[in-house]
Amino acid sequence: MAKKVVGYIKLQVPAGKANPSPPIGPALGQRGLNIMEFCKSFNAQTQGLEPGLPIPVVITAFADKSFTFVMKTPPATVLIKKAAKVEKGSSKPHTDKVGKISRAQAEEIAKTKMPDLTAAGLDAAVRTIAGSARSMGITVEGQER
Repeated sequence: MAKKVVGYIKLQVPAGKANPSPPIGPALGQRGLNIMEFCKSFNAQTQGLEPGLPIPVVITAFADKSFTFVMKTPPATVLIKKAAKVEKGSSKPHTDKVGKISRAQAEEIAKTKMPDLTAAGLDAAVRTIAGSARSMGITVEGQER
């Protein structure tokens, strides 16, 4: 028989830097989950990734105090800012442009994000990434509009 799910916890945790301090500790502690076990297994799975890159994670808590977790791809905005080499997006994205990324960079981000996007194909995913970039005040070269 399947275990009874008591809840889901969604967090964004820096790769390789999970520790029991807030927000991880309180979120897992409320459900009675083993905080250190999560931290150790998360850090082990994110070893190969760039340290500090925020990784969305969905933790499924079960009634017997066990858990499983699924890691997603880093947020598109973080990848776009990294590609454009900017600290943050524009406060007025349609008037003040803060950076540029090439279509090749947008394609690379789209390939990375593909498992989490609902886009039908790579071209649709690139358009989604380009839209996110535009809303941050970053222009995509080789993209109409």
